[in-house]
Amino acid sequence: MPKVGRAPYGVRMAQSEPSLYTLDEQLCFALYTASRAMTGCYRPPLGRIGLTYPQYLVMLVLWERGDTTIGGLCQALHLETGTLSPLLKRLEATGLIRRRRRQDDERSVMIGLTSAGAELRERAAATQGAVGQAAGLSDAEIVELRDTLHALAERLRSSAVAADTA
Repeated sequence: MPKVGRAPYGVRMAQSEPSLYTLDEQLCFALYTASRAMTGCYRPPLGRIGLTYPQYLVMLVLWERGDTTIGGLCQALHLETGTLSPLLKRLEATGLIRRRRRQDDERSVMIGLTSAGAELRERAAATQGAVGQAAGLSDAEIVELRDTLHALAERLRSSAVAADTA
């Protein structure tokens, strides 16, 4: 007698017609699982250099742009200040960044790399290559997928803003 049950997530079950209500047919679930898998792939190499994935994202912005305000980091990472502040405190405690009030505007806090934070860039670069290789995509496929996801995120953010103002 065959076992009755459900297929594991990610394995499509035979159906007479596709249903928009099944988990595996949901775009949101595919993006969620891909995001978790990507973050999981980053975890071991970043752990070896003392960073979590969210801290790595902050460091990427600082390596790219140099000193920036907390507001600039929030905008770049699409995060709220309340989410970012604890990350910055931990990075400062490990000696990778420094925070200082702007002299021309005491309300604004500048975030910058320490020499240790700047030196970490080269070690982190190897992480990017390893994760890219694990993805099994060509450079062109990575660029195409990345651009598609950026466009999707922008449309969704714009849609959410439009819904909030309606």
